[in-house]
Amino acid sequence: VEPSSRPLDIVPSTEEKMTDRGQWGNKIEFVLSVAGEIIGLGNVWRFPYLCYKNGGGAFFIPYLIFLFACGIPVFFLETSLGQYTNEGGITCWRKICPLFEGVGYATQVIVALLNIYYIIVLAWAIFFLSNSFTWDLPWASCNNSWNTDSCMAFQRGNSSINHHENATSPVIEFWERRVLRISSGIHHIGSLNWDLVVCLAIAWVICYFCIWKGVKSTGKVVYFTATFPYIMLLILLIRGVTLPGASRGIHFYLYPDLGRLSDPQVWMDAGTQIFFSYAICLGCLAALGSYNKYNNNCYRDCLSLCFLNSGTSFVAGFAIFSILGFMSYEQNIHISEVAESGPGLAFIAYPRAVSMMPFSPLWACFFFIMIVFLGLDSQFVCVESLVTAMVDMYPSTFRRKNRRELFILVLAVVSFLMGLIMLTEGGMYVFQLFDYYAASGMCLLFVAVFETICIAWIYGADRYYDNIEDMIGYRPSPLIKYCWLFFTPATCFGTFAFALIKYTPLKYNNEYIYPWWGNGIGWILALSSMLCIPVWVAVKLYYTPGTLRERLTLLTTPSTELPKTKQEQERLLAIFAADGDSHQQKSLPTKDGYFPVDEKESHC
Repeated sequence: VEPSSRPLDIVPSTEEKMTDRGQWGNKIEFVLSVAGEIIGLGNVWRFPYLCYKNGGGAFFIPYLIFLFACGIPVFFLETSLGQYTNEGGITCWRKICPLFEGVGYATQVIVALLNIYYIIVLAWAIFFLSNSFTWDLPWASCNNSWNTDSCMAFQRGNSSINHHENATSPVIEFWERRVLRISSGIHHIGSLNWDLVVCLAIAWVICYFCIWKGVKSTGKVVYFTATFPYIMLLILLIRGVTLPGASRGIHFYLYPDLGRLSDPQVWMDAGTQIFFSYAICLGCLAALGSYNKYNNNCYRDCLSLCFLNSGTSFVAGFAIFSILGFMSYEQNIHISEVAESGPGLAFIAYPRAVSMMPFSPLWACFFFIMIVFLGLDSQFVCVESLVTAMVDMYPSTFRRKNRRELFILVLAVVSFLMGLIMLTEGGMYVFQLFDYYAASGMCLLFVAVFETICIAWIYGADRYYDNIEDMIGYRPSPLIKYCWLFFTPATCFGTFAFALIKYTPLKYNNEYIYPWWGNGIGWILALSSMLCIPVWVAVKLYYTPGTLRERLTLLTTPSTELPKTKQEQERLLAIFAADGDSHQQKSLPTKDGYFPVDEKESHC
C-alpha cells in the first residue's frame, strides 16, 4: 500500500489487477463460457455409447458416484481457485503453494496438446457440412470417383452389405477414401489433404476472432456458440423420437444390466468420462474463474453447471440412440452393429442414418452445425485458458497494447502448422495417438490427485473454506471438503492405478496395431504433462537455499499477495492501531504463521 494513500486494505490490489486483466461483463457471460467449455463433443458422441456398452441405466450408478466424489469437488476447486487468486492456470498454483506450481505446468501442457488435435474434429465437421449443401449426399451412394467396386449402398429392410463378403458401405468409403484418404499405417504419412487444410484454417480463423480481445470478445461470442447447439439438439431429439424404430434404440440405451457393475472397466469408463466431460485438470476452469468478481457465488454456479452438463449428456443419448434405433429398424440388424463412439458416431453412423431420412441434406446440416458449435466453444476457451496462463506469468510483456492479440495469433499459427500432420494420409493414426495418450484419463487423474493433495493437505482444507466463505459469504457443504481430503484423491489414485494395470496398446479401428515406436511417441506425450509435477518439485527443492525443513516450509507458504479474510484484516488493523507509532521491524500474524513487515513501508 502506498504511504498515506488509504487505510490498510487487502483486496484493492486484486481489483486494480482486474482492470488490467479484464473481467466478465456479467454472470451470464461466465456461466455460458464455462458451459461452452464443458458441454462439448463428449456429451454427444461418448456418453450415450458408454451407457449402452456398460449396462444402460446401471451405468448411472458408477457415473453418479464419480460425479459427486470427483467431478463436482474438483470442478469447484479449480473454479474457486481461479476466482480467489485472480490468476490463470499456472500462477494460481504458484501463489497457493510454490512447491506445486508444476501442477499448473502439467495442466497447460495437456491443454496445449489438446489445442493442436481437438480442432481437427472441427475441420472434419466443416468438410462434412460443406458437402451437405446438396440434394444428394455424397456419402449416400456409390456413384462417386472415390468409391470402389466393393461399395454397396444400404437398402430398406435389409443390410445389403452382408450380401457380399468384402462389401463396404458408401459412408465408410467417403470417410476413409475421400475425407481421410487414409494410408496403410502411421509409417506412411503421405501427402496433405488440401481440402481439410482449408477447413482447418477456417476453424482457426473463427477461433482467433472469438478470443482476440480477451473476455470482452469471448463473453459476447458465447451468447451464440453456447446456446445454439441446444437448439440443434432439440430439433434432432424431436426428429429422432418420431422416427420408426426409435424406441428400439432408446431401449438399448437405457435398459439396465446390473451384472455389468461387477466389471472394473465399467467403473474406469465412468471415471474417465467425468474427467473428460467436465474439463477438469486442464486449467480452463481456473482461467475462466479468474475473470469473476471476488464476491461472485461460484459455488452455486458450479453446482448448476455440473447438473446442466450431466443433464445434457443424458438428453443427448435420446437424440443419438433414437436415430440409431431407426437405422437398426430400417436395415433389420442389431443395434450393436450401428452403435459407435467418438468419430465413428459423428462421421460414420450418424451420417449413414441421416442419409436414410426424408430431406436428408437438411438433417445433415443441422447435425454438423451442432458438431461445429459444440467443438468451437470448447476449442477457443481452451486456447483462451492457455493465453491467460501465459499472460499472467509475464504481464509486463503481454499486457501492452496489441501484444496479447499478437501472442494469440502466433499461438494459433503454430498450432495450425503442428496440426497439419493430422491432415495427411497417415494423419488419423497421429490423431488417435494424441487422443489416446496426450489428454488421456490417466494424465487427468494423475493431476487431480496432486491438485486435491495440495489444497486439502498442504494449503489446508479448512483454511481454503475460510477463503471461500470470505468470497461467497457462507461455507459450502462439508461433503466437498471431505471429498478433497479423502474421497477424491483416493478414487483418482485407485482409478489411475487400475488404468496402468489394465493398459493395452492402442489399436486403430480394432484392427491396425501401432508399431512399438508409435506407442513410444504416445507415452512421451502422456509423460510430458505428468512429469511436470515431480520434476518441478525436485528442481525447486534443489535450488532453494536452506535445510530441507526450511526449503519445505518456504515452498509450501502461500504468497502474501493473496486476499486476506475479514478476520485477518481486522487482526492486522488492530496491530497497526496499537503500535502505529513504532518503526521497528515486527512480525504480523497470518493464518498459519508470521511474515515480517516494515511499518515505514506499510504505514496506514
